[in-house]
Amino acid sequence: MGSGQVTDWQGKHVTVAGLGVSGIPAAKVLHARGAVVTVVNDGDDARAREQAAELEALGITVRLGDGATLPEGTELVVTTPGWKPDKPLFTAAREAGLEIWGDVELAWRLRGPDAAPWLAVTGTNGKTTTVQMLASILKAAGLRTAAVGNIGVSLLDVVLGEEQYDVLAVELSSYQLHWAPSLRAHSAAVLNLAPDHLDWHGSMEAYAADKGRIYEGNRVACVYNADATDKPSTEDLVREADVEEGCRAIGFTLATPGPSQLGVVDGILVDRAFVDNRQKNAQELAEVSDVDPPAPHNIANALAAAALARAFGVPAAAVRDGLRNFTPDAHRIAHVADVAGVAYIDDSKATNTHAAEASLAAYESIVWIAGGLAKGATFDELVAKSAERLRGAVLIGEDRALIREALARHAPEVPVVDLDRTDTGAMLAAVQEAQRLAAAGDTVLLAPACASMDMFANYNKRGDAFAAAVRELGA
Repeated sequence: MGSGQVTDWQGKHVTVAGLGVSGIPAAKVLHARGAVVTVVNDGDDARAREQAAELEALGITVRLGDGATLPEGTELVVTTPGWKPDKPLFTAAREAGLEIWGDVELAWRLRGPDAAPWLAVTGTNGKTTTVQMLASILKAAGLRTAAVGNIGVSLLDVVLGEEQYDVLAVELSSYQLHWAPSLRAHSAAVLNLAPDHLDWHGSMEAYAADKGRIYEGNRVACVYNADATDKPSTEDLVREADVEEGCRAIGFTLATPGPSQLGVVDGILVDRAFVDNRQKNAQELAEVSDVDPPAPHNIANALAAAALARAFGVPAAAVRDGLRNFTPDAHRIAHVADVAGVAYIDDSKATNTHAAEASLAAYESIVWIAGGLAKGATFDELVAKSAERLRGAVLIGEDRALIREALARHAPEVPVVDLDRTDTGAMLAAVQEAQRLAAAGDTVLLAPACASMDMFANYNKRGDAFAAAVRELGA
């Protein structure tokens, strides 16, 4: 089908792999354009049957309980992001010489000829915050925009909707990028790289390569993290990318920026990339205090958002105003309350070690509440880097022993409370134990470094439980 826009779907046999938030819209969109759509799904539970009935009422074929077999006559496969590349369905499709698209690829192919350009963001952590900051900056510049993609707003709905946009701020996961071979952004950023989702990608190299796809074909700027020391680094991914002629590599750093970088000088966010050197060497964009919260990793997010906005021609004043207008989502290093001189911070969104490390780096003296489902993670490096900041630790969740053992190896002097309970009162007990360990001037930080599903429905519920427990302390 080539790599451009597709206009004629009439009679094309398309197999959609998976129901859910992206599979159902994809099936409906393709059916409405005249494609012969078959949806296959591994599960056959009550929810799947309900979704299947909705699609079958439109004339779409749905095959439940068998996502392994490629339907006869298939000309294209469109998959939901979570389906792993090694599934038998995809093996059969590749052997038949068929293309496999994700929902992002489908949206890219279906956009109109005058569609808004995409400013795209990926990374292990900080994607959502950065995309929201970027959208706020673009709006402050008077541009019609929206934060879309992996953030929870369907790209299909946006590119096919009636509302017109000047530019889109697009969050993309590694899963989505894996299945988006022809995506070509105006400019893009990879915020950071740390081991995550390796069970899906198979290796760190494959994970990084999929993240790096976001740079392919960039027209104006490839934004990278100049402070990164891990290999491969985001700068390495830029070097490997095949971009359009004239596309620039733009770094962001928490230090004084060099040429073609954005950074920080004396509490000011500064641009040395998108300036007219005949007039000035650097452009002041905003103050660090304009970033909420002004934690190091969040300042890095703001710099990345600013770099993408500046690549699109946004003036400096809009960067400042957009950052001031931005309100972070709940459970992202959110200040809950001060009780008896101790600050209580909810970063339940820190569901992996990389995110927790950034959160711990934001405070000087911490009682750390951590634990949950480790998802194969190890904690030695995290604890070793953070040990000098820890006043105490309270451990919860199924894999807390892994963190306890890392603390024993790398921070043996730190007092540890191991809570062997998973009932609804466990978070209150954790907060009470943290209060006992904390002194005035300390921060009690929920930065679990683990997923939440062993005790809570999701990280939001975990953060809500923490905030409720803190309010009970204050009362």
